[in-house]
Amino acid sequence: MSSIYDRDLERNAANFVALSPASFVERSAEVFADLPAVIHGARRYDWAQTRDRSARLAAALRAFGIGRGDTVSVMLPNTPEMVEAHYAVPAINAVLNTLNTRLDAPLLAWQLNHCEARVLITDREFAPVIGPALRLLKEEHGREPVVIDVCDSEYAGPGERLGGLEYEALLAAHPPLARLEGPVDEWDAIAVSYTSGTTGDPKGVVTHHRGAYLNAVCNAATWTMPAFPRYLWTLPMFHCNGWCFPWTVAMLGGTHVCLRKVEPRAIFDAMREHGVDHYCAAPIVHNLLINAPAEQRAGITQQVRGMVAGAAPPASMIEGMAQIGFDLTHVYGLTEVYGPAAVAVKRPGWAGESLSEQARLNGRQGVRYALQEGMTVLDPQTMAEVAADGQTMGEIMFRGNLVMKGYLKNPAATAKAFEGGWFHTGDLAVLEPDRYAKIRDRSKDVIISGGENISSLEVEDALYRHPAVLACAVVARPDPKWGETPLAYVELKPGSEVTAEALINHCRSLLAGYKLPREIRFEEIPKTATGKIQKFVLRERARSAAAIE
Repeated sequence: MSSIYDRDLERNAANFVALSPASFVERSAEVFADLPAVIHGARRYDWAQTRDRSARLAAALRAFGIGRGDTVSVMLPNTPEMVEAHYAVPAINAVLNTLNTRLDAPLLAWQLNHCEARVLITDREFAPVIGPALRLLKEEHGREPVVIDVCDSEYAGPGERLGGLEYEALLAAHPPLARLEGPVDEWDAIAVSYTSGTTGDPKGVVTHHRGAYLNAVCNAATWTMPAFPRYLWTLPMFHCNGWCFPWTVAMLGGTHVCLRKVEPRAIFDAMREHGVDHYCAAPIVHNLLINAPAEQRAGITQQVRGMVAGAAPPASMIEGMAQIGFDLTHVYGLTEVYGPAAVAVKRPGWAGESLSEQARLNGRQGVRYALQEGMTVLDPQTMAEVAADGQTMGEIMFRGNLVMKGYLKNPAATAKAFEGGWFHTGDLAVLEPDRYAKIRDRSKDVIISGGENISSLEVEDALYRHPAVLACAVVARPDPKWGETPLAYVELKPGSEVTAEALINHCRSLLAGYKLPREIRFEEIPKTATGKIQKFVLRERARSAAAIE
């Protein structure tokens, strides 16, 4: 039924523009042209130069015939070229595919074929794996994308050029586009990011301009980020598009401080030299900083704020960050919700609590981002919300503008993920009385021993409270009597020693007897490029070891 407000009040170019983070780059170039935008070793670019370089890349891609719905893949570390790809590709309404730099050639070839990449921008450091991937792509799928080689000024290692085009020469050969415009329709795809593929082929998560724009705004609001932040790239930009922070930094006229390698000394040196005040990382990276020699932190006088996600942070890590003077914000999300889409909002009263209680409160997955329409814990069978009693288990689910379009070429998986009108995360959690969600475990990581459910996260949290433990992961080990028992893999801090018996006795004071790890193995724990522990590898190890005993 129409009303008086439907007549002669149509959308037009003056009152409606599709939301796209490309607009953030144009604004910063317009109003903050002379302010620093990118720092990378000896290279420095202000916002006018960054916009110019991005617009030249966009022009070059357009000259190759790249436009709406075409995929541009990148195999890059956290360098200026990676920042520029996040600005240039959306500006011509193409789709950005950031490749995980730790993947092997067959999986890279599979992804490049699945997303039908027409252009590949690759750093020559990765030539040893990209070269074979391109050969597989041609031999098995008949695809030959345009290859653009990046020869980073800060990389002096080996690596051949694979294509006929060099990045800097390409930029020099193309005048910049007049404007980084973005799409006509904000529902258009902005990126496709692949899940880890722990069961079967990876799924291509397709996100849209509207969601990327809104999540970039949410990042700033959630963190109360000031204008002109100095943001250090410890988080790989290939992971969920850097949790949308390439666009958040552009919105705020901030400075990207690039980092090719994530090492404690390099991180602290960058913080000290460039006045870094914000960074994001998985728990393992924060633990590296906590356990680094104190002299490496000397001279860092500014307040540094860290954001943690990627895995549930142990309370000991949250306490450790507070002890070294870093302010930590815990966020939660998945690739399917643009990275973080929930946050453990710190309430004013928490500051008066003990450090251990603050760690417990901050360790929860929390509440939805301000621009996410829904997040709660539902019974996946009935789709009814669980009681907010801190005991009743359900599954965390999201709905709203910060949820993916769906999985590329996978309608069955898309339909299953959206059953009942909510996105199903697979994370089992409770709602506490203040309506903050707290993950108990991933559904596949719950250990069922003698009919009792054991949260692997709870056992890990107990282990992390031992001063010798740097990293740990607990998985189910097949057991002929109990069905499954907890098996712990542990990495110790450099110079530390502890026996398995001592660790189990330590856990005994924190856990019920049936939850204690029955075995502890001291060995390196497999991790993704973002520092996330690969439990699926450990589950396979545990099953294989049990099978041969």
